[in-house]
Formats: sequence, C-alpha cells, structure tokens
Amino acid sequence: MKESSNKDKRDSEVRIPIDSIILEGNLTIPQGAKGIVIFAHGSGSSRHSSRNQYVAQELQKEGFGTLLFDLLTAEEEKIDMVTRHLRFDIDLLANRLAEVTTWLLRNPDTEEVNIGYFGASTGAAAALIAAKEHSNVVKAVVSRGGRPDLAERALHDVKAPTLLIVGGEDFQVIDMNQWALDRLTVKEKQLKIVPGATHLFEEPGALEEVAYLAGEWFKKYL
Repeated sequence: MKESSNKDKRDSEVRIPIDSIILEGNLTIPQGAKGIVIFAHGSGSSRHSSRNQYVAQELQKEGFGTLLFDLLTAEEEKIDMVTRHLRFDIDLLANRLAEVTTWLLRNPDTEEVNIGYFGASTGAAAALIAAKEHSNVVKAVVSRGGRPDLAERALHDVKAPTLLIVGGEDFQVIDMNQWALDRLTVKEKQLKIVPGATHLFEEPGALEEVAYLAGEWFKKYL
C-alpha cells in the first residue's frame, strides 16, 4: 500500500486480494470521514474514469472517504475489450464489489465507518446486488446513468436508500430506471432526471448536478 497525505486527507494506492487475483484501487480518507463511498464503474471503464474521479473529489470535499477500484484485472480488461462479455457479467462484478466491501470492513482504518455505493452503467446493478448482500453496513446507493434493471433479482430485497440519476435525454435508460424504481421496495428511493443531459453527462453543468445530488443523498443517509 502506497500512501501520501496532507493535513486534510490521506490517499493510498491499494492492492485488494480477491480469491486468486489482485484488484488495484485508490482509497482516499479525509480527516474525520463521515463514511466511505465505494465506486463501481460500468462498461469498459476503470478507476481512472474522469467522471467518477470528479464525483469522488466532490464527495471528498463533503467529508466522505472514497474508494475507486478496478472491477477487472488488467488481463481481464484486455480480454473484455475484445469480447465485451465480462462487463455484463453482473454476478461477477457484484461478487467482486461485495468482496472489496468485506476487505474494507477488515481494514483497521475503515472498519468502523458506514459505507455507500456509487454505481455507473452496469456497475449500478452490481452495487444493488452487493448492497443486498451487505445490507447491515451499506447505508446508501446512488446510480449514475445506471442499469439497475440488470439487478432484477435483488431489487425486492435492497434495504439501502437508493437514488437513481439519469440524463433527461437518455430516454431508454430513463425507462429502465423507472422500471427498476417501481420494483424497489425500500421506502427511501428516488429517480432524479438531469434536464438536457445525455448518457455520459458531458453537457455543461450536468456532472456537477450529479455530484451535488449524490452528495446530498449520502449526507442524508450515510
């Protein structure tokens, strides 16, 4: 584990053992962190996603720790660039997210904090399934342009307050998120539409709105 720190936060490059593989991640813990948000990226993305890194930095300003990690190893990512099958293996992704959560709970620096999930694209489905598995510690879930419909079998059992954020121009994904929202039984659930935004929230101000909505949700429930 490589670490760097200043008086406000501690940054660590972490290597997380999962069965026979090692997953690479970046763990940032501000002083007096209110909780830690684990990011589950989506199709063809990684911990280096500029969008997730931006949201993570905004959450850190609000006093939350963040963990961005690669759901796939470097070798798996090379294979997936060709086959594109692993990014849609929701059970695999959810299992790895659940295992990373267990690792975080065993980390002396983070064992006492509440945990939230921020999922994007297929990572949102993994987040909802893992939230069901870790219902005692995962206190909130936020999805950005996600595919919560792919977590169909878990939706009825998710206990964590769940926020689904979708771009107003991402029409097909709006329908998928509304379908999933209707099947979530947790009382604290919302679908937020960011007007004018497309799937990647590349429009001016769109990603800022995502970060704001996520921050407010985590402040309320995490």
